[in-house]
Amino acid sequence: MYSRGLFKIYKVADLEVVALRGLDLEIEQGEIVAIVGASGSGKTTLLNTLAGYDTPSAGQAWVGQRNLLEMKARDAVHYRREEVGFIWQQPSRNLLPYLNAQENVELPLLLLNRSRSERQSRSTELLELVGLGDRLKHRPEMLSGGEQQRVAIAVSLANKPPLLLADEPTGELDTQTASDILEVFKDVNQEYGTTIVMVTHDLDVIREIPRVVTIKDGKTSLELVHIPSFRKGEDDVSREFVLVDGSGRLQIPQEYLNQLNIRQRVYVEFQDNKVVVWPEDHSYE
Repeated sequence: MYSRGLFKIYKVADLEVVALRGLDLEIEQGEIVAIVGASGSGKTTLLNTLAGYDTPSAGQAWVGQRNLLEMKARDAVHYRREEVGFIWQQPSRNLLPYLNAQENVELPLLLLNRSRSERQSRSTELLELVGLGDRLKHRPEMLSGGEQQRVAIAVSLANKPPLLLADEPTGELDTQTASDILEVFKDVNQEYGTTIVMVTHDLDVIREIPRVVTIKDGKTSLELVHIPSFRKGEDDVSREFVLVDGSGRLQIPQEYLNQLNIRQRVYVEFQDNKVVVWPEDHSYE
């Protein structure tokens, strides 16, 4: 998945709301990435754009070989059905209440005219993967919130999409259930190599995701990478990076700006293989 200078502008009556402001982001096949940020920062807009629900206004946005800016309506239907899976925050929103777990998973396959035997085999495989092999015939009302979300994951994977998107998938779950759901995502990633991108505010989830990207004011600003340690007794290392966009611009963290009283202009020099930034009123003496 690749985006460069991505813009999304919503028009409401005579108003224009800019949700994405030149966002740059690259995600490799098989990664698990968390997207975080304040309300209104553009997280959900990015997810909806990647899912094919929203059309970008400008810039570049690619998922695999699919150019999202040039995608026609018919292509978007095919894309959403076969190339990307999506999970909503509310477990009940992902499922049809009058179908049991297996029937919910089979529905996307039915829409693509898959055979009965293929539907049953695939749905059983997925429900066993998410730990619900003994709940195939249970309707959503008979399942807990965590179990419903497990079924939703299975539904989203029915057509073997290479990309899975999740909008606050643990937002309505208790801590232990949220942890269990995260393990399901990891199992899916390891079993199928599925790329997983999730929006979350859950700190426990964020600590377990290897790559966390922060969106601020419609642009990517920071990236936290967890580097596992393979030495016995040593903790994993986390490093926070400031992101540089396609034009060479970077967003200095707000706390640094405040501490140095940086406003509009700074001195920038290259020293000893480092880029050094000074506030405008810095003294060289």
